Amino acid sequence: MFVLNNENTKFPIKIWLEDESRLEESCLEQAYHLSNLPFLHKWVCLMPDTHTGKGMPIGGVIAVQNVLIPNAVGVDIGCGMDYIPTNIRADDIREVQTGNGTLIQAIIGNIMREIPLNTERYKTPQESKVLDRARQEIEKYEENGELLALIDDGYFQIGSLGGGNHFIELQEDEEGYLCIMIHSGSRHLGKAVCDYFHEKARQLNRLWYSEVKDEYRLAFLPAEAKEGQQYIRWMNLALDYAFENRARMLEKTCVIVKTLIEKHTEYIVEFGEEVNCHHNYASLENHYGANVWVHRKGAVRVREGEKAVIPGAMGSYSYVVEGKGNSESFCTSSHGAGRSYSRSGAMQAFSVETVMVDLKEQGVVLGKRRKNDVPEECRFAYKDIDQVMEQQMDLVTPLKKLKTVGVVKG
Repeated sequence: MFVLNNENTKFPIKIWLEDESRLEESCLEQAYHLSNLPFLHKWVCLMPDTHTGKGMPIGGVIAVQNVLIPNAVGVDIGCGMDYIPTNIRADDIREVQTGNGTLIQAIIGNIMREIPLNTERYKTPQESKVLDRARQEIEKYEENGELLALIDDGYFQIGSLGGGNHFIELQEDEEGYLCIMIHSGSRHLGKAVCDYFHEKARQLNRLWYSEVKDEYRLAFLPAEAKEGQQYIRWMNLALDYAFENRARMLEKTCVIVKTLIEKHTEYIVEFGEEVNCHHNYASLENHYGANVWVHRKGAVRVREGEKAVIPGAMGSYSYVVEGKGNSESFCTSSHGAGRSYSRSGAMQAFSVETVMVDLKEQGVVLGKRRKNDVPEECRFAYKDIDQVMEQQMDLVTPLKKLKTVGVVKG
């Protein structure tokens, strides 16, 4: 970790990388904008997977006093990870044949049939305790009538996988055991909430002649103002929805895994401890003697002893970690490997054939409706997850290292 503190900064920037050369120029510019926010607490943090985002870098962490910044949370509110291990060794099922290919291929195929992917949705409303509670407490949300339709619409997306970098993976840990990992968020609900309140914040900031420039895309809402309280309510709804969304997909995937393995082998499948965590959110926490709103955008909370999941890229490695509670990072670590190529850059640099051959050579089963954009999410488009982990050993302790066996992409 090194610290930037120069004529461009009002507050220091702490960066969990070797040196400034590891940062994109546009990412550094966004960090400078953050460091000059008048309500910043202590410093800006950039995790080792950091790269340019909208307004705030992905892998960025700030603690602020008495305000919320919708774009510092991001459009996929509550995006995060869900993980669970099994007692089954991957080698014991890898070559087992079914009527639909190998057992791994059959599991991937069933996941794709039973869980809507990308823009797909369920044809009928699904059960959701989170949305049921929102409807029972509808008076909490009625001030923002433009958003109310999101609650009813959410029943058709709960338990579905987003597009882009979202995935459902079968993985193998270092002891050879099969594990399941899911990356997804709040679907359309979270994006609509972010866009709505970012625009509301822009309008208010213009009225107040805010010193935070509009082009920085960091418009804010005072936490105690009516609009700030509204955002907190809708953000928390999106967080709960994202958490439930991952849990529902994990539940379905576990049923598929258990059913097919027990049908085609003599093994009885058991599952271990689940880890479900967010990496796009804001929460009120106490750091350095002050109650502040910690915004984590593409970053995960790792208090001392707290478990989290840090994924790599498709066909690469992922980690389950335990937090060290490092106060300098506001008890935070990276949320993944971080992109080294933009999606368009990856499409130009790598061919579909190159990526498909690479996955085949690694024995990775890919489940994806359309293959033409597969380079966007290939492992070559991301930083080396092991190098990212090396940069944050003061933040987390690795508990498990996992390798992709099969992956479903939106």
